[in-house]
Amino acid sequence: MPKADFVVTPEAGGGTRLDVFLADKIPGLSRAQVRKVIDGGGVRVGSYARKAGYKLRAGDRVAVEYEIPEPEGVLVPQNIPIKVIYMDADVIVIDKPSNLVVHPGVGHASGTLANALIYHFPEVALIGAEERPGIVHRLDRDTSGVMVVARTPRAFDSLVEQFKRRVVWKTYLGLAWGRVSATEGKLSWPLGRHPKEGSKISIRARSPKKAETFFQVQRMFKDTTLLEIKPVTGRTHQIRVHMAAAGHPI
Repeated sequence: MPKADFVVTPEAGGGTRLDVFLADKIPGLSRAQVRKVIDGGGVRVGSYARKAGYKLRAGDRVAVEYEIPEPEGVLVPQNIPIKVIYMDADVIVIDKPSNLVVHPGVGHASGTLANALIYHFPEVALIGAEERPGIVHRLDRDTSGVMVVARTPRAFDSLVEQFKRRVVWKTYLGLAWGRVSATEGKLSWPLGRHPKEGSKISIRARSPKKAETFFQVQRMFKDTTLLEIKPVTGRTHQIRVHMAAAGHPI
């Protein structure tokens, strides 16, 4: 198992994120692979294990022990149109259409928003995880809406922290089947992986996590109800699963 030791100097790493520093220092390891090594406890700064976003200081001694990784796919720039609704030196705010996957995954190796981002904005390729350049949150493939993308490490770290502290409120409009009787309400079924179908999210999971969704009726139709929906937590497929459990699937 290969090992490596580095001493951080002001000119070569002071103030740099740990994962960025190591991806530059170790040939053959991508940032995504470096993050896996860090998450697996294979990196120590001095006597301590640090997270990928740890900012190195001059004089830090970094020790790494890692396995040679299997070859993995490389995110390829693709000229997929992006609708930008705001942009400055730190962030890009886009209007994501439905039927667009945010980042590569099983069954979607390309043709994603991530591929489009590194084509139109090459600088984001070095921000965040390699397969999720600049991306701090996501929307489901079939969901359209506003997404904010970081252009700088400072913006990325700040946005990640804001989402973690839940100071970012996300509001959705959803058309639900049936006429919702309550004008507003809260759904709070804990969510997790389905006990028999692991690819699905369920309210009957063995190890569920807290999930809360607020809704308010906006307009009633003959067989459907237009809702304003605000998820407090950000569980996978939270809105769809909560509304289906309430008897009013989106």
